[in-house]
Amino acid sequence: MTGAPGRQTSRRWRAIAGAVALTALLGLYVWVVAVRGVALLRTGDPVGIGLGAAILVLPLIAAWFVAREWRLAAQVQRMADELAATGGLTVDDLPRSPGGRIDRAAADAAFEVVRAQTEATPDDWGSWYRLAFAYDAAGDRRRARAALRTAARLHGGR
Repeated sequence: MTGAPGRQTSRRWRAIAGAVALTALLGLYVWVVAVRGVALLRTGDPVGIGLGAAILVLPLIAAWFVAREWRLAAQVQRMADELAATGGLTVDDLPRSPGGRIDRAAADAAFEVVRAQTEATPDDWGSWYRLAFAYDAAGDRRRARAALRTAARLHGGR
């Protein structure tokens, strides 16, 4: 990360506030769905009971996904703090277009270096963490999240 520490802290708190607000909105939506599911259960009609039970599964699934994502976010922040304290956090110095997009060729070249490091040390959570952000810079968000989950699993197993 680049920039003044106060600016970074402000960005972090805005990001956290945004995530909390979205989680609260999702919670409200889940609550409304759950209320509707209970209302269907109370109809006594077999179809209503079946639909109500099916609808009540949705809030459980949503809660599980939200809890999983918040746990991952907390783990990623702990890993970032630990890497920053030891000087192992990669600095994002990739060239960007005037619009802020990362130069794809530079991202691909940087990715290859990080990928080789991760292949050389597959049990190092720090390598997987850096690989996740290299994937993200290269535009592969699905693999970036998978690499973050691997880093979190390895970090938690220490």
